[in-house]
Amino acid sequence: AVAATMRSVMRAVRVFEFGGPEVLKLQSDVLVPVPKENQVLIKVHACGVNPVETYIRSGAYARKPTLPYTPGSDVAGVVESVGEHVTAFKKGDRVFTLETLSGGYAEYAVAAASRVFPLSEQLDFRQGAAIGVPYFTAYRALFQKGCAKAGESVLVHGASGGVGIAACQIARACGLKVLGTAGTEEGMNMILRNGAHQAFNHRDPNYIERIKACTGPGGVDIIIEMLSNVNLDTDLQLLACAGRVMVVGCRGRVEINPRDTMSKESSIIGVSLFRATEEERHECATALLDGIEAGWLKPVVGLEYPLEKVAKAHEDIICSSGARGKMVLLL
Repeated sequence: AVAATMRSVMRAVRVFEFGGPEVLKLQSDVLVPVPKENQVLIKVHACGVNPVETYIRSGAYARKPTLPYTPGSDVAGVVESVGEHVTAFKKGDRVFTLETLSGGYAEYAVAAASRVFPLSEQLDFRQGAAIGVPYFTAYRALFQKGCAKAGESVLVHGASGGVGIAACQIARACGLKVLGTAGTEEGMNMILRNGAHQAFNHRDPNYIERIKACTGPGGVDIIIEMLSNVNLDTDLQLLACAGRVMVVGCRGRVEINPRDTMSKESSIIGVSLFRATEEERHECATALLDGIEAGWLKPVVGLEYPLEKVAKAHEDIICSSGARGKMVLLL
């Protein structure tokens, strides 16, 4: 059976050179990977699309994969086979991943067993593909790096995207006061349904004043920032004493006045899931699986694309007028 698997082929997206969305090539003759020791082979039903995958594809990211490669880390599907020493999973199990070894934009993907988690019957595969990077990143930003505590306030900038909705749901479940921004009426309604106490339209020229009126002179304790190159300067002025900005996303340089951090002894903290230790990943996974069981962790799926439209997905995730949930590829 293993020999047959080794010879069988699948459809997968391959990148042979760094560049624009057009470098994403769908091929139908890619060998199905074989799981080695402590690895799981998953038949992929859905794969999440994350902004970071567009930065990696363009060649502008700090971590560059060896070419050619298949992008994608958050898959949900069914276990096809397992390598030696894997006891937690068996063929037929519904699972989702935090990352893959072979790339998720494909019909089959191999992942380390430690990065694979059971997918609750309460969630479909599209939702399963929306958990990995967004929820682990949001949890890390709030608690492992942001030291959030019940009773504090959090402002989630760009709250209607994958990480944003995750941050709203987690923060609300853990007793924080949650404010969120979005770029459309639909996005604002979505974040109010997903844990935000109040929503602001970041296209409104007076939205910063509205946030200040809402938080009062005290300011906000934590800001989860998806677009720090646009918002960081203003973020520093919105913070409370000892407040912290968690930099989750950035698309360029920004000018700030460091004096703004001195007067409030505030902090700017970078967040990278890639830097998480095994213990930290385990902590995230435990909290999130508990959230699924408790019913408050409910991924919101936004735009869906077939694998053939992967280049369009990469364009839209950067250029769309306003995020509404997690973008996924369906297989």
